[in-house]
Amino acid sequence: MRVLFDHGTPRGLARFLTEHNVEEAKARGWDTLTNGSLLDELEQAGFEVLVTTDKNLRFQQNLQGRAFAIVALGTAQWPVLREHAELVRLAVNEAKPGSFTEVAIPA
Repeated sequence: MRVLFDHGTPRGLARFLTEHNVEEAKARGWDTLTNGSLLDELEQAGFEVLVTTDKNLRFQQNLQGRAFAIVALGTAQWPVLREHAELVRLAVNEAKPGSFTEVAIPA
């Protein structure tokens, strides 16, 4: 799958998603876009999953009928997230168009 990392997503997470084509919003010049514009751009570019740290995105945007899924991280703290990267990998693997999954990271 084509996966886009939002600007707050730790880059190191890509090492755990090797079966996917991962790109960063910043590398595409999309790191300054508002949420609505970012979602439109990633959908038009054919991305299938957005990995973000914005857990409120589902309340701010209408995701129904979208051709991509969103996986929201429970934390952006890389040392903590690294220990639970398998949970993120599973969420990305199971993502379906129009879905929103929040990955709860145990404390």
